[in-house]
Amino acid sequence: MSDAEDKRGNALYGPQPDVSGASGYPDAPPRVGFFTDTSVCIGCKACEVACKEWNAIPEDGLELTGMSYDNTRGLGADSWRHVAFVEQRKPSGGQETGVAHDDVDVFAAASRLGTDVPSPGPAAAGTPAGRISPLAPEGRTELRWLMSSDVCKHCTHAACLDVCPTGALFRTEFGTVVVQQDVCNGCGYCVPACPYGVIDQRKDDGRVWKCTLCYDRLGVGLEPACAKSCPTESIQFGPLEELRERARARVAQLHAAGTTDARLYGESADDGVGGAGAFFLLLDAPEVYGLPPDPVVTTRDLPGMWRHAAVAAASLMALAAGSFVRRPR
Repeated sequence: MSDAEDKRGNALYGPQPDVSGASGYPDAPPRVGFFTDTSVCIGCKACEVACKEWNAIPEDGLELTGMSYDNTRGLGADSWRHVAFVEQRKPSGGQETGVAHDDVDVFAAASRLGTDVPSPGPAAAGTPAGRISPLAPEGRTELRWLMSSDVCKHCTHAACLDVCPTGALFRTEFGTVVVQQDVCNGCGYCVPACPYGVIDQRKDDGRVWKCTLCYDRLGVGLEPACAKSCPTESIQFGPLEELRERARARVAQLHAAGTTDARLYGESADDGVGGAGAFFLLLDAPEVYGLPPDPVVTTRDLPGMWRHAAVAAASLMALAAGSFVRRPR
């Protein structure tokens, strides 16, 4: 058995075209997942609300962070979907640039909107006489919002599955990864194992919770609640291979339109987790959205580590035995 395989004969990393078959589902349907196109996300949070309503997820705080319009902050045991708000001082692709605003305090300027400000010249079109927007001289602005609905990636090689001692985490026939709360013992091993920081424990009982990709809905032929509720089709659900083809075509379309920063994240089967079951079209680097730039399944090196530990233990035993043999009488 090579370092890249575990005791079940499944590769711990690299491409894995049939994750359901490798998990014991010989007649499984095509693997399904999410394609999130952040270029059309409007930050409405309908996906967050639908997820909470369908899965009966507790409320996790309604106070604003003071940093953006986001009040959920990130994924957690009580937030299986999280819409990120990223404010940038740069134009969208293909947009005509206006006046630079590098020295603008956005929140201070927003607080002055609608107040009388002496105009240095003729009012911009659509602006009441005597009033100008401190954010948009001449009616233009170089501020933009990047919005993205984050979720569990349902990795091809899921470290959470590898470290779970009770079998609470399992691979479904649809290729997704689900937690069985009635089996979870709250050990928390899966929390640091996740390269994306998705899985989280609830403080009241210690059990872990995360997106199930609405496993109960899939079983009766329905799409996940978040995708069903998305008004712009930013969240798209379907067979994973079809979504990947659609995503590549969308990136090519955006590049042709001048949005050259558009890229796919989690789509490649050659990445550190063998490709994600939930992947994204981003308009900037992954770090901007709070995503790791080069995620790697954390259990990838376990076979090699155990082998080296066994070799070290055998060497110590051999040294100990040798010292007794050579001991003078």
